[in-house]
Amino acid sequence: MLDDATVDQYLKRIGAERPETADLPALRRLQERHVLSVPFENLDYHDGTPIQLDESVVDKIVHRGRGGGCYELNPAFGFLLQALGYDVEILPARTYSGEKLGPPLCHMVLRVTVDGESLLVDVGFGKCPRGPLHFGTRGEQADAHGVYELVPVGNGEVDVLLKGKPQYRVDDRPAGLDAFLPTLWWYRTAPDSPFLQYVFAAQVTAGGRVSIKENTLTVMENGERRTEELATDEAVVDAYRTHLGITVERAPKTTASYMGDEVDMYIS
Repeated sequence: MLDDATVDQYLKRIGAERPETADLPALRRLQERHVLSVPFENLDYHDGTPIQLDESVVDKIVHRGRGGGCYELNPAFGFLLQALGYDVEILPARTYSGEKLGPPLCHMVLRVTVDGESLLVDVGFGKCPRGPLHFGTRGEQADAHGVYELVPVGNGEVDVLLKGKPQYRVDDRPAGLDAFLPTLWWYRTAPDSPFLQYVFAAQVTAGGRVSIKENTLTVMENGERRTEELATDEAVVDAYRTHLGITVERAPKTTASYMGDEVDMYIS
């Protein structure tokens, strides 16, 4: 359990107030602040830094000013929510690439129970919602990122759709963090791992999204898209600091030999 000092530092990192009550409105505010403050990025996958599936990930986000992938962002946010009094479980999920489902446990989300209601919370996906989604609601659920829908597919599984397009499939059976270690190993070592294709980082903003993929900066603001090729390593380092709040000593470089387009599902 995170101590009070760490909780306060975490809340400061995401620009949020400590809620008086662990209720739905507070959860909604916390989730939105997290999505708008902590980038989705894979830098550690390319520089050899270990990925930890425990509370040490909080230090990376809070004190090092970094982000991470779903295996880091969702557990970290879950630790924060638990310390604030929320009932939190980790659920395994499988992402869609087109109509094809990824391997089991290739994604994870949180199930937060508030006043007896089960809510899907995800702060670790490129197109994650800014607020909780209701597991018990059938039909469209409006969000700042678009219209979501949770569609049961049997066996306790639910497809999460955004604007009618499947994003991932959630299993309602909770899993411990250790269950994700084999898939983490695959993400870190497989030639076709989406996290090894390119170095990337993406941050949701109030009006759109900012992303860096290799040396390409893309800014989407109020429906307009601007792309800039960063000509030097210095420009890349500066873009990480200016647009994403990430301080790096040198321009991150990809280590992959295979380069597909699966990574675009996370940052586009």
